[in-house]
Amino acid sequence: MLCCSRCLAIIDVFYGGMRLVVYMDIIWLLNFLVDSLLLWLTSIALKRPARMWRMLLGGLIGSCLILMSFTSSLSYYAGNPFMKLAFSIAMIFVVFGFKRWRYFFSNLLTFYFVTFLMGGILIGAHYFIQFDYQMEANVLLASIRGFGDPISWAFIIIGIPAAWVFSKQRINGLEMAKIQYEQLADVEIEIEGCTLSLKGLVDSGNHLYDPLSKMPVMIVSIQAVRERLPEEIAALAEDPDRFMDGSIHLLDEWSGRVRFVPAKMVGKSSALLIAYKPDAIRISNSNGTWQVKKALVSFTAQVLSSDDAFDCIIHPKMMAEAPAVSA
Repeated sequence: MLCCSRCLAIIDVFYGGMRLVVYMDIIWLLNFLVDSLLLWLTSIALKRPARMWRMLLGGLIGSCLILMSFTSSLSYYAGNPFMKLAFSIAMIFVVFGFKRWRYFFSNLLTFYFVTFLMGGILIGAHYFIQFDYQMEANVLLASIRGFGDPISWAFIIIGIPAAWVFSKQRINGLEMAKIQYEQLADVEIEIEGCTLSLKGLVDSGNHLYDPLSKMPVMIVSIQAVRERLPEEIAALAEDPDRFMDGSIHLLDEWSGRVRFVPAKMVGKSSALLIAYKPDAIRISNSNGTWQVKKALVSFTAQVLSSDDAFDCIIHPKMMAEAPAVSA
């Protein structure tokens, strides 16, 4: 039947022996917003910026399937997988355009990935929270029972933005993890008979040098290697000032390796780091192995990685200037 107070028709449907009222304009608006959010999330995942009006136009194209599904002569085509694929292609073309086939299919497949990701999040959240024990998965979004149903609409209105934010954060987190993984390397330090095996992070922001020898400085957390270091070295890592006031004396072998490196630290205008000259440093990653001889190591008691992904910070100059050797 028609209702003059609404912009589109109100349709009576039957589900489970009950008569349900579906408001087409509300369902269309919901799908328009969801499709636009999916296109936005696709843009974020691909790191390919798109204009907002293009994403809204793409969402408008995708929402036309809903109008077709409520049209008797077009409802069959709306459920056809090839028709859905055609609409998806049109949406991606409008938002990202066409440069080459690989570029286009990358956009299309990522769009389907984020679509299934958000759909899985919603279905998983539904069964975890269990708003309605009798609602089945295949009618989770399709059988929206009118504008006035507080349970289904609360789940949709809250669930979709929450799923979008969660997906966006996870995609960014995976990207950061990938970047960090590519910058990780295996580090082996030989110093005064000790061999320290660590996981290091190549940090382009590390600009620590010994001002006299111009040797780069590697920062090493003692958390993973404390038992392999002399107690005096571990104590100085916790409080370097104890070396200055004479409360800690190093063995001659270690004292001959000491260098003082000026550095800026949080809460201090300047400070002197205690660094040591190692016998050798060996750095290995997927691109090769580097034998570093001209470098210094400074120990710290601080935890460098909250998730224990790495134990030391590698100066990029160590890999740039040291000769590569066979693994």
